[in-house]
Amino acid sequence: MKTSGTRRLTVAQALVEFLAHQYTERDGERRRLIAACWGIFGHGNVAGVGQALLETGRDRMPFHQGRNEQAMVHAAVGHARTADRLSTHAVTTSIGPGATNLVTGAALATVNHLPVLLLPGDTFATRPADPVLQQLEHPGAGDVSVNDCLRPVSRWFDRITRPEALVPAALQAMRVLADPVETGAVTLALPQDVQAEAHDWPEEFFADRVWHVRRPAPDPAAVAEAADVIRSARRPLLVCGGGVRHSGAEAALRALSETTGIPMAFTQSGKGAVHHETPTDVGGIGHTGTAVADALGRTADVVVGVGTRYTDFTTASSTLFAAPGVRFVNLNLSSADAHKLAGLAVTADARAGLEALAGELEGYRVPDEYAREYAEGRAAWDREVERAFAPPPDPSARPTQAQVLGALDRLADGTDVLVNAAGSLPGDLHRLWRPRGGDYHVEYGYSCMGYEIPAAIGVRLAGRGPVWALVGDGTYLMMPTELVTAVQEGLDIKVVILQNHGYASIGGLSRAVGAEGFGTAYRELAPDGTYTGDPLPVDLAANAASLGLDVLRVRTAGELDEALAAARAATRPTCVHVETATPDSVPGAPPAQAWWDVPVARTATRPAAVRALEEYERGAAGRRRHL
Repeated sequence: MKTSGTRRLTVAQALVEFLAHQYTERDGERRRLIAACWGIFGHGNVAGVGQALLETGRDRMPFHQGRNEQAMVHAAVGHARTADRLSTHAVTTSIGPGATNLVTGAALATVNHLPVLLLPGDTFATRPADPVLQQLEHPGAGDVSVNDCLRPVSRWFDRITRPEALVPAALQAMRVLADPVETGAVTLALPQDVQAEAHDWPEEFFADRVWHVRRPAPDPAAVAEAADVIRSARRPLLVCGGGVRHSGAEAALRALSETTGIPMAFTQSGKGAVHHETPTDVGGIGHTGTAVADALGRTADVVVGVGTRYTDFTTASSTLFAAPGVRFVNLNLSSADAHKLAGLAVTADARAGLEALAGELEGYRVPDEYAREYAEGRAAWDREVERAFAPPPDPSARPTQAQVLGALDRLADGTDVLVNAAGSLPGDLHRLWRPRGGDYHVEYGYSCMGYEIPAAIGVRLAGRGPVWALVGDGTYLMMPTELVTAVQEGLDIKVVILQNHGYASIGGLSRAVGAEGFGTAYRELAPDGTYTGDPLPVDLAANAASLGLDVLRVRTAGELDEALAAARAATRPTCVHVETATPDSVPGAPPAQAWWDVPVARTATRPAAVRALEEYERGAAGRRRHL
């Protein structure tokens, strides 16, 4: 019986109602923290969270029906990144395989510091039968379930074994989701019996709650010290990461760079923060960077990292920043990241820190000869991009992957969003794509094959568009299932399938490290047992059509521009299937501009591996520890 000041609901009903009243606020703008919930229902959540979502209603908690649990997490992450981490989705699954399918998506979210709320069902807390369906029997611990797999990939984990535990657990979950430093995957495991248990909840639990996302200002002494270091530099370089975009610091970054003349190089997460025509933008940096950015990295005397974690692709495995005595100034909201590479740490919000640094650097400008050097480097690289993007002279030829990107470059106007994560496309995009501001969405912290299609759905649900999911055939085969969701919900995403008959990126890497492309081609078995026969007779265009998409087949370069334009204008989910030229038959994108540390077999005897080991040891000799 309901008492004064309380509401009698099940645990699942209370949780959904609570989530419907959570908001973030930054710079005066309020957003729903949990904008929607994705779900696949089984016996572990259908009568709990499923019934609660039905009773709460779509007006208070919108629901999206997924086809794969990992893909639902990717869709939520795509939304969260587009919303600058100020809004995300919840994902509910049944117990057992539905829950364990969340692990890869959770790892991606946590690695990239992107919020997502996971609500997996769990085995009975009251243990009326033991074991129950899909229960993991652990011989040494009765309280372990498959959901414990989510602990190492979650920033916060709790199991709600009693109704009373929901209140503190839910509040902690929201705190972590809304914290730019702590955020990532948050898991609340929900035993299926507890989900359906009734409890009297205080009305205050369901009041609107606003989680304020502050902009911590930097310590003035740290800013002054950082400015002194930068003023002493003759070849400074800005390395700009995802923190710039998450903070909304794009204008502050551009102002600092253009005022001082310090060139900007971008990580995969940071790219897209400024328009490519910005004179101080030298493009991507690291293994997949531009020639000009990596040349500046090798000779920089001061590297100013803004919102970057310095992953090995960015730092080229500690070989890129090679100048004697190079120093690092790191502006980051995370203290752990601000102290990397023995840098001078400026711990602050990216926008607040850049604005403070700009004030301290008033009157400073890089030497004229340095500005001329990188301007010439920019111009030379632009010529490389034009060469790679140019259509082939013969319109009946198959286009290269870079030429497909060139056709998109000619079509896009700045409202388009390109979503990618894995294969050879991230490298080509990082080196070649000319961003127009906010159009670049490449997940490379975890580089998860299968991210693109569901993430594109999440981006579209966040209100952006046109949205392009760019996938190779290997990535497409990992997770095409959410195409059905796009069709069901009328989401006009554009899917570009680049059919290159295998894992093109790893095939190239395999050959470079002496593994001769083993197991990386999609081909029939040859008589010797290797996958070197004819290409597989697989029709991915027909597959996409069978899932409900309109499909445009591109067999020649002459058909490419028209097909992409038609897809862009389409009002329902559309696929452009492109047979691309093989990299070994037609020159494509420029090669990698910096070394990446992929160890080579030390005792191999095959000639390719012997040569690869010699090359590896030459690259490894350039490693250094920055102290």
